[in-house]
Amino acid sequence: MPRDSTPPVEGTTLRNEAHSHADDAAAAFARLRPVFSGAADAIGSELNLHLTGSHVVQALVPGFCDAASVYLLERWLLEENAYHSADPAQIEARRLALRIGTDAPEDWEGTLPVGEVIVFPRETPYTRCIATRTTQLLDSVDAHTSERLSTAGGDDVRMDALLRTASFLVVPLHLRGTAVGFIACTRGPDRAPFVTEDAASVESLAARACVALDNARRYERERRMALAIRQSLLPATSQTFEGCRIAHGYLPAGQDNIIGGDWFDVLPRSDGRVSLIVGDAMGHGPESAVAMIQLRTAVRTLAGLDITPAELMRRLDALACDTPGASFATCVYAEWDAQKQLCTFVGAGHPPPLIRTADGRARPLTLTSAGLPLGLGMGSYEPTVVRVPEPILLLLYSDGLVESRDTDIEQGIARLAGLLGTDGAEPAGTEGPDALESLCQRLLHKTPPAGGGADDRTLLLAELTPAKRPAPS
Repeated sequence: MPRDSTPPVEGTTLRNEAHSHADDAAAAFARLRPVFSGAADAIGSELNLHLTGSHVVQALVPGFCDAASVYLLERWLLEENAYHSADPAQIEARRLALRIGTDAPEDWEGTLPVGEVIVFPRETPYTRCIATRTTQLLDSVDAHTSERLSTAGGDDVRMDALLRTASFLVVPLHLRGTAVGFIACTRGPDRAPFVTEDAASVESLAARACVALDNARRYERERRMALAIRQSLLPATSQTFEGCRIAHGYLPAGQDNIIGGDWFDVLPRSDGRVSLIVGDAMGHGPESAVAMIQLRTAVRTLAGLDITPAELMRRLDALACDTPGASFATCVYAEWDAQKQLCTFVGAGHPPPLIRTADGRARPLTLTSAGLPLGLGMGSYEPTVVRVPEPILLLLYSDGLVESRDTDIEQGIARLAGLLGTDGAEPAGTEGPDALESLCQRLLHKTPPAGGGADDRTLLLAELTPAKRPAPS
């Protein structure tokens, strides 16, 4: 219930308007900085919801209060619309962070687990806080909270101390006029009760936290989307291809570039053939990712028409002319026919494939024509047909593995060939699945040369094993 010794706070706005800009929140927070622990300075330093919530409760406990928790509305986390009613019958909020005294969050995992979603009825201070976007200041926890904590605590003796709350504070988290959650703080009977100045301090902290939480939520959403796209683009390595085992790898150019313009694919064809492709749409942003997806989809569609590799590349070039961001994209396409012991290559301005033969030596494959990049509308794509009577390792890769600021591309290709072809290595066709994957990862992480690369690194490693031809009668 509200304390009689202080002006009523329930239903009264201590700070009506949310800070609309990060600098406003920072300025207000700076004035009250001495109130909180050093953990407050870390708020917003990580684009991670859980870490941001942890920084908030660590800033509050134990210096400012005895226990603190951060809750975010499920609707906001799921990016759904706000509550239709200004006075909702209930709210659903997820516990993002919790700290009680000096205990670690895992100490309370069995009783008050982080991540738990709780339904708060209309009569609770939490729902009033969300509905009115005003701070709630009481001299004890409400009946609903008391019952909920008692039930959750069971025989946990620590819960008795937590329930002996002499002062209770619920501060809204709101952005651009929309409530997104709240911070709850408690003090026991051994500490002075909260006053309006304390509430204002937590409101300042909440404004800073809101900006950080919103940034973290947006980042995590974009990261999930990028990871989902990247996962959907991976070749189906679980499929079995006649005379072909594959391993693949991808490393983005930067920590935050989960998906860029590189792509690779493995496609089963009629008559037991297999098509392999690695391509690169220029850039690292969403435009290049969209162009990459369109080109990859087009290759899959064209491969289903069962046209020749050269015709496929000509049609892909024509399509790239009308695809934003696809101009100057490069790729190399290979079609493997184990029965005929033939591999046909077509390049479009891409670094040449590398082949490692049974003697353990690797070399670049000189194509009949390197071809022009896609999207120029004037490419002449000539096939290069290679006879493969014995098992080989074939490496298709993007220029991120062979280009850097310190070396030219020819030096990078020679270095990559040296890594692929190791003296004393097992002959192609004798390496197990684990060895193929291990080699793939070694090539991926040992490139580019010293000085670092500024491009994504993508490779597709294939062990090609020709079918044995019957002996002449």
